[in-house]
Amino acid sequence: MSKSVENSECQAILLQDNRQTAQGAQRLISGGRQSIFSGSTALIGLLFMASIVALISLVPLGFIAWVTVDVGWQTVVSLVFRARVGDLLVNTVLLESTAVPITVALAVALAWLIERTNIPLPNLWSWLMVTPLAVPAFVHSYAWIGVSPGMHGLWSAVFISVIAYFPFIYLPIAATLRRLDPAIEDAAASLGLGPWPVFFRVVLPQLRLAILGGALLVALHLLSEYGLFVMIRFDTFATAIVDQFQSAYNSTAANMLSGVLVLCCILLLGLDNWVRGNERYARVGTGSIRPAQRQSLGLYLIPALLLTTLVTILSLGVPIFTLLRWLYIGGTDIWRMDTVGNAFIQSILLALAGGVLAMLAAAPMAWLSVRAPGRFQRILEACHYYVGSLPGVVVALSLVTITVRLFLPLYQTFATLIIAYILLFLPRAMVGLRASVAQAPVELERAAMSLGKSPTRAVWLTTMRLAAPGAAASIALVAMGITNELTATLMLAPNGVETLATKFWSLTSEIDYVAAAPHAVMMVVLSLPLTLLLQAQSKRTAGQ
Repeated sequence: MSKSVENSECQAILLQDNRQTAQGAQRLISGGRQSIFSGSTALIGLLFMASIVALISLVPLGFIAWVTVDVGWQTVVSLVFRARVGDLLVNTVLLESTAVPITVALAVALAWLIERTNIPLPNLWSWLMVTPLAVPAFVHSYAWIGVSPGMHGLWSAVFISVIAYFPFIYLPIAATLRRLDPAIEDAAASLGLGPWPVFFRVVLPQLRLAILGGALLVALHLLSEYGLFVMIRFDTFATAIVDQFQSAYNSTAANMLSGVLVLCCILLLGLDNWVRGNERYARVGTGSIRPAQRQSLGLYLIPALLLTTLVTILSLGVPIFTLLRWLYIGGTDIWRMDTVGNAFIQSILLALAGGVLAMLAAAPMAWLSVRAPGRFQRILEACHYYVGSLPGVVVALSLVTITVRLFLPLYQTFATLIIAYILLFLPRAMVGLRASVAQAPVELERAAMSLGKSPTRAVWLTTMRLAAPGAAASIALVAMGITNELTATLMLAPNGVETLATKFWSLTSEIDYVAAAPHAVMMVVLSLPLTLLLQAQSKRTAGQ
């Protein structure tokens, strides 16, 4: 009897130990994405820094809200609920719903052809697909207007938007394809799946984060783009807002349009948040060290070459041809170093300063969104993103109002201009950093802590080093955006400061396309090394 009781007690003890072990394992699995800073002062510090950036990002929205309250509800209703706003909303919805899916499909197709098939000269095609980032969007528009002056309307806007912005989606997709473990695809093929089912059921789901990040970036750019659509006479909220400020000087109507634009941005962020979900994309270990086997295109090789060649001609050939024609017509007389050289140097300094500071401002939120997700963090992240959809003129006017009324010494200074750049390009900095942090396993941070490192030191030695290529890519993306930024620079730059973009715009506004050509060429020259850096960093991340 006593032996039976002892056996029962032993079994109960063993069962309890097994349950505790299972619960511990479950906590470990479910906590795979949780921060090692949970409950620490370091986490509070990161939340505080992210909150400060979010509050500064809310300044333009607060400016719009203040104007809304100041003018009264009746004025708001009369300015918002009118036919003009309805037309702009229809144009925006048609543009977003048409251009973004086409851009995604084109980027996925090009990335798969170049990274996973036997297409000749894949490295050359890879560089050519990224190089269009060096050409500003409004230079694309100018180039096509020079070739086909009759281009205008929705489909012209969609066409130029796709060829100008597809590299934003191609780049993260191609980088992700290089890092995917080919053993997963081999396992799917061994179960009887063909090449197409393997792509749609195994490869494409792993590209989800890269596709969503790039698509969100393109969608936000389409909301805030001005120069591209003005040249082809396609009305959007951004063009209408700038028109109100510059032509009619009606700031109240422009701010009401800005409010509608902010609502469009919030809808995009909500859609991205819903589609993205909470899946984990990191892995522990390097996976298979061999490169993925390239698929034979067979009879489809010629159509694949035609597609890549056509995209290269449309995105690079036409702008280069137009610029060379302008330079040939102008000769050496248009190369005035007192104007072109001065604008070039100032553009470099502003681009580098803004790129580094924007990356630092986005870093706390990028880490929190992956390592410590939560409802409050999602709100902070949305604040980081929404400001990227606002036209530069709205951000600039909000900063002008605040500096004039509260901080007059900061009016038209480099500090105010840099703040505007950080606000405008926070989404660019966030996308690259968030994807890099998401692919850095949190287990490495825990392993570093088990070796005696502090949480901050563990993050710095593991995640931050693994995310360094993403940080460099973010700096390059922001710097390219600053080089080509127009409206905020026009309004906030100190007296005597002229960038390549503002000088190019002023000359083309005077229909002096020949004199504007050197500035356009220098913008491309300045952006090209940053574009090549993006490509090099993406290859280095994949170990190539």
